Amino acid sequence: MNRFKTSKFKNTTPKIPKKDGWIGNVRAGSFSSQGNHIKASSSLVAFNTEQAGGGMVGLSSVEPGSDGKWAVTQIACHADVVTDLDFSPFDDRLLASCSVDETVKLWRVCEPEQEQPSGAEVTLCPGQGRLELVLFHPTSSGLLALGSTKGPQLWDTSRPDSALAVLEQHGDQLQSLSWKQDGSLLASSCKDKMLRVFDPRAQLTSVQSASSLQSNKDSRVLWVRDSDQLLTTGFDTMRSREVRLWDSRKLTSSLGSVSLGTSSGTLIPLFDPDTGLLIVSGMGDSVIDCFEVTSSQPFLSQVSHCLTDAPTRGVAMVPKLSLDILSCEVMRVLQLTDNCIVPISYHVPRKSGLEFHADLYPDTLGSTAAMTAEEWWKGGNKPVETVSLNPDKRPKPKTQPANQTQPAKKELTSGKSKEGGSTSSSPLSTPTSSAAPSRSPSSTSGLSSGFLPSPSPSQSAKALHTMMGPSSKFRHIQGAVMHRDTHFTNLKGLCLTTPGECDGFCANRQRLAVPLAISGGQIAIFELSQPGKLPDTALPTIQNSVNVADFSWDPFDTHRLAVAGEDAKIRVWQVPEGGLTETLTEPECVLQGHTEKIYAIKFHPLARGLLASSSYDLTVRLWDLATGEQVHLLTGHQDQIFGLGWSPDGKLLATVCKDGRVRIYDPRKSSEPIQEGPGPEGHRGARVVWVCDGQYLMVSGFDSRSERELYLYSADSLSSGAVANVPTDVSPSTLIPFYDPDTNVVILTGKGDTRVYIFEIVTEAPYFLECSSFNSTEPHKGLAFLPKTECDIPDVEVARGLRLSKTNIEPISFKVPRVRKEFFQDDVYPDTAAWWESSLTASAWLSGSNSQHRKIKLRPKDMAPVSEAPKEAPVRKYLPSSHYLEEKTDEQKKDELLSAMVAKLGNMDDPLPQESFEGVDEEEWL
Repeated sequence: MNRFKTSKFKNTTPKIPKKDGWIGNVRAGSFSSQGNHIKASSSLVAFNTEQAGGGMVGLSSVEPGSDGKWAVTQIACHADVVTDLDFSPFDDRLLASCSVDETVKLWRVCEPEQEQPSGAEVTLCPGQGRLELVLFHPTSSGLLALGSTKGPQLWDTSRPDSALAVLEQHGDQLQSLSWKQDGSLLASSCKDKMLRVFDPRAQLTSVQSASSLQSNKDSRVLWVRDSDQLLTTGFDTMRSREVRLWDSRKLTSSLGSVSLGTSSGTLIPLFDPDTGLLIVSGMGDSVIDCFEVTSSQPFLSQVSHCLTDAPTRGVAMVPKLSLDILSCEVMRVLQLTDNCIVPISYHVPRKSGLEFHADLYPDTLGSTAAMTAEEWWKGGNKPVETVSLNPDKRPKPKTQPANQTQPAKKELTSGKSKEGGSTSSSPLSTPTSSAAPSRSPSSTSGLSSGFLPSPSPSQSAKALHTMMGPSSKFRHIQGAVMHRDTHFTNLKGLCLTTPGECDGFCANRQRLAVPLAISGGQIAIFELSQPGKLPDTALPTIQNSVNVADFSWDPFDTHRLAVAGEDAKIRVWQVPEGGLTETLTEPECVLQGHTEKIYAIKFHPLARGLLASSSYDLTVRLWDLATGEQVHLLTGHQDQIFGLGWSPDGKLLATVCKDGRVRIYDPRKSSEPIQEGPGPEGHRGARVVWVCDGQYLMVSGFDSRSERELYLYSADSLSSGAVANVPTDVSPSTLIPFYDPDTNVVILTGKGDTRVYIFEIVTEAPYFLECSSFNSTEPHKGLAFLPKTECDIPDVEVARGLRLSKTNIEPISFKVPRVRKEFFQDDVYPDTAAWWESSLTASAWLSGSNSQHRKIKLRPKDMAPVSEAPKEAPVRKYLPSSHYLEEKTDEQKKDELLSAMVAKLGNMDDPLPQESFEGVDEEEWL
């Protein structure tokens, strides 16, 4: 745009559809890679998903199905995180993916409703380490540009034995690649701040290069149309994000720039060569900017500033052939968020639906390759033929026959791959099955009834189990934040630096304790019966005099709080009835014995006043709070102790350690472990909890690639290793487990996460049954759960938690959707243990006594169990087919029509209302 000429795109407006127009059922991953995390062809959308540790790719369609909804499926692509994706510009169903596992794979994908291929068409193994980028050539079929850690390569997929060309190595991490529109040149940006332009057919070194970028943070590069101009996004010397325009023939100075403010998210640019519109979106941002790029001053002019409902995880542009031309849609952007894909349409306001606006839609690049990779490599420079976007002249889309067989799988390597064997889907993957057989009237039995014979419930369950595998009755569990009246708001000064072994905060059925970022290791106490906005003034606190390492409420005394400090001491505090009214400075008792900082503390589940603690001195000590003395010392650890866990019967104590071992102790018999086995390989942290009535140990930790994973061990044979493991995602924080022994449901989340994972654990394969997860809008700093008696039983609430955020504390209700809520759901609520009542003293347990909690019933007195509810008679949802198939005569149709009209008009013999009116006397007229 210039001063005297107005652009026809200056009023281009982004339109975000309602939520029913979004692609749901998406679990996007937040992985660190140089890709855009989502790509689109004219018909399909592929995106990164966190399932299987990032080795799977999600697949959906650009347009919804006939029911107005989008189907979403997953493909098990790689053995490690998928770093980049790209669709062929000449084949809507040819998808390329690259990964940390050092391979590139080409997939012939199908519609999301269909069964996806089990193997790749072609597998390339460049053998030069982790791959970050994959990019199809814009004019030649079967030609790929790959970006490894420090250099680009060119590959002809028809000759996968070796690379076509290996270009010069870069000085640091390669950050982006871009082909010129005519396919003659390749541009790259690098962490060494250099922009490079390659002519691969002329020389393997760059033909132009300059230290053009001002920061080594993530950058992107794009060619502008078929010109000599380059566009980059990155950071300036003050770490402000910026967009710059360059002349590729003179990279020493830019033609123009636009600053987009300070933020840490990488800017992703998308350019439409037909309109000259540029989309810029930052990772983690909730805004998408649109600019128009011109060849004269000002080179970059902002067109729109679109605010989105959720942070961006990736963006992609839909090809022109998929746009709604008659509504003047000039561009469509797909925004990938944590839970959905949002299609954002850009429209030019005109009288739409009447005619084709040729000035908005020049001929665009077609979908037929101009030449093969071999022809291009030998010097060919044919352009791709353009096609008209006029609906009357548009070419018909190519369709693949439904009965076309999948091509044979090729796996040709030139180097050694890290991936061994075939890739199988993870337990977390969505099961895919063959298309269901059609149910035509000719294939049904009993045509007059209009129904297929109904299988018995047991047969249905068996059939479902056979097709889909076992499923949890809690799979549809729903988490929801409770009403704002129950929140604690205006929380100030929260301590965000508690150690990883600490849960962040703790709660019992009466009150909760929250650490504050105030000198002296202060802890605020809030009464659950007094929610609301907290005062701006200082609160009475518990003052520990040293930083807090971990803290825990006594399960049998809602007033007693044990706090472990960094001075290797444990202070036990007594909170007065009704909560704190003044600052406490004197603890009830102080436990001393550890010689180094304490990691974690855990109260005994049965014995009153018995506490276990772990420390940097590599010991676990047991304390009797009644005497304030140490009663047992457990040894055998070779490194930091990540977590402790008492068995449900209180006899054994399990630990997980940084030395990669899981141990079980019987403290009353030996100071050495009675069992020991291999634990998680990662060294970031771990937690351990006993599950399934003490038959198994569940450990949440990290694998060798620092990906979060859940492990299940048999308590009788630790040395045999894990009987099952499930990858979850990639994140630096340890997943903290909260286990419900009544339902065998474990709820997990990490500090700083926005997602809460839920699994049911069973005693047979696959052991972990994934349920619906809960997602919050902002990261939480901790999660704590209340006793089962606090749940709303008539509303089928199975757990109630408290979520700590930076400024609020919110109750979260986890409910199981049921139809007949007027009955007590006895399959969900077995008799529960009154774990808040002690069954023996510490001295009795130390002398060898054992006990167990008494059980209480959760059924309200006015509710009958659903197992005793009368069976409901099946309701016929549809009329018999004979009703629809019976042919009526013309006379019958006429009688029915007359009867309906008479019924609508009413009975003609009824007297009119005015007939019942009476006249007035003549005198009244005077």
